[in-house]
Amino acid sequence: MKNKKKYILPLISMLVMSIVLSACGGGDEAASGENGSSGSGKVKISFIHWRGEDVEALNKTIDAFEKENPNIEVEMQTLPSDQYQSTVQSKISDGSVGDVFASFPGAQFEAFTKAGLFTDLTGSSFLSAFNSKLIEAGQHDGKQYAIPYQLVYNDPIYNVKLFEQYGLTPPTDWEGFLALCQKLKDNGIIPIAFAGADIGPGQFMNTMVMNNAPSDDIFTKVEAGEAKLTDEFWVKTLTQIKELNDKGYFQQDALGTKDPAAGALFIQEKAAMLASGSYQLAQNKLQNPNLEQKLLAPITVSADQAKYEGVHTTTFMLAVNSKSKHPEEAKKFIEFLSKPEVASEYANQTGQNVTVNDVKYDTPELQVAGEWASKKTVFQPRFTILNGDNQKAVTNSIQAVLSGTSPEEAAQQAQAIIDQHIGK
Repeated sequence: MKNKKKYILPLISMLVMSIVLSACGGGDEAASGENGSSGSGKVKISFIHWRGEDVEALNKTIDAFEKENPNIEVEMQTLPSDQYQSTVQSKISDGSVGDVFASFPGAQFEAFTKAGLFTDLTGSSFLSAFNSKLIEAGQHDGKQYAIPYQLVYNDPIYNVKLFEQYGLTPPTDWEGFLALCQKLKDNGIIPIAFAGADIGPGQFMNTMVMNNAPSDDIFTKVEAGEAKLTDEFWVKTLTQIKELNDKGYFQQDALGTKDPAAGALFIQEKAAMLASGSYQLAQNKLQNPNLEQKLLAPITVSADQAKYEGVHTTTFMLAVNSKSKHPEEAKKFIEFLSKPEVASEYANQTGQNVTVNDVKYDTPELQVAGEWASKKTVFQPRFTILNGDNQKAVTNSIQAVLSGTSPEEAAQQAQAIIDQHIGK
């Protein structure tokens, strides 16, 4: 009997301890958490976007947000922009990733809308912190589904000191632009660094077509079958891009040049202009502190026919996933980003202009872009093309011209692809 008691008592003690620990700790399930909760009782939300270069600044923003909201943890993930455009929809579709996610305007925004991935943010109090005109790109059928956070000017960048050295000023017509390019070429300077292998066609087409287009909604009409790429506006645009290439105003093998290589030509001051946009000003300056930069847009018509001075885009469109298990916490994060002091810090650290009101810009590069707020600019024409295949067909027609295809044939090839999508 003594031996039996010897073994029973420890077993009873172990059983009691197990019950007590289970009651106190909640077991393994509570420790690991579920639905994005951590063992500390925090809610974890996922933030996914394509701007890897902003990670350092956004980490500081996230730290400040978590300090103000100790019950919320933000986990950030970035993808390269081309990968983001092709894969992110499948990643965020079940809500396990991307409680807060970013969208490009145009084709991607349209695809996300059709997939029902956006939470309707209409009426949210934090919308008043934004310039109402600049967040229209995130609206569909009168509802605010996403909030464009960045304001970009998709106008080529130019080297101010090189222009001054050769007595050049931004021209106001096509003949003036050609003369400027020739003067630079004659002096051994590449007039335009052009990333023909990736971003160049999609960026440069905007300023090249802005004054050739008969209306701001011309690409909407093309996708509706009410106009064609074989019409004068696009054939003329392709012809002018071909002219720049044929006259040697792009660097050699522009079609095989990717963005970093084109940027290097400009940063090293071998090229006087870079066919990209204001989003690269800060990175250029970081790599060459002696650079003095401004923006200009080629005017493809006579001065009296020019409707626009340049192109703007509102992008990096922040949204709350409709499948999110934590929509209120996700909205809180966007609300935090909308504070002028938070947006100012983000802007000055990343070199990106923003759509938030009352933001103070400290750097010359941001102020350069800010000067364009008073100019007459059109929303980026490429992003008015809402079908991704159609958008690619348009930019591919530029690459076709650079490879030797005639403007007329390149326009016909692109139109054939668009014709396949009309009425689908």
